[in-house]
Amino acid sequence: MGGISGKVALVTGSSRGIGAAVARLFAEEGAKVVLHGRDKEALEKVRSGVERTGGQVTTVTGDLTRFADITALRDRIQEKFGPVELLIANAGGSYTPPSLLEEISEEGWRASVEGNLTATFLTLKAFVPGMKERKQGSIVTISSSAGRRPHPRSPMPYAAAKAGIQLLTQQLAAQAGPFGVRANCIAPETILTEKGMEWIPEAQRETLKEMHPIRRLGTPEDVARAALFLVSEESSWITGMVVDVSGGAVMV
Repeated sequence: MGGISGKVALVTGSSRGIGAAVARLFAEEGAKVVLHGRDKEALEKVRSGVERTGGQVTTVTGDLTRFADITALRDRIQEKFGPVELLIANAGGSYTPPSLLEEISEEGWRASVEGNLTATFLTLKAFVPGMKERKQGSIVTISSSAGRRPHPRSPMPYAAAKAGIQLLTQQLAAQAGPFGVRANCIAPETILTEKGMEWIPEAQRETLKEMHPIRRLGTPEDVARAALFLVSEESSWITGMVVDVSGGAVMV
């Protein structure tokens, strides 16, 4: 993929899983990678792995639901590497189990919206103005197949927040495109991250495979390769898209 060597790439939520895979791949392609997360030990493990392969990498921490934290880490990145040119807004998670609407607690709803939609919004708010000023930048947000279609196993607050990220990304693409800034969204289906391997029993994995026209479950590297394409020069006329990395389980 062309066009990312030497560029500064921030990957939020990159201490493990999809974010770590994106960070490793971007470093292999020559980007100066900034890791972000809350687990310092896990971040250090990813950082040392990237450095062992010759990549340029640094780490930052901060609460993405607090705008002051994000602007502070933005300034630290700029001092170390320069302004962020590639932004992968990956941080998020599910904070409630699947349940009926009337059984969802207010706290669970707010946690899901804050940890996914608000965190993505504030991250974009901190970095997009600089990209617009410099007339360049590429952004990838991370949604989920849960935000693409209703499913009884999807936690409702998580699904609603992820659907919001999709429209937020498209609104941003429309606003920022005239300034040379692109924004796209990836919606992964079942991805075998470290947590996925722990939570999904082997027998259930076999059942889940049968729900995908491509008879396997996704890997973090599948998402990483899609993210690389979307920030590269090869996708320079693509913006405002929601890309389903789903093995065919979602076709919209």
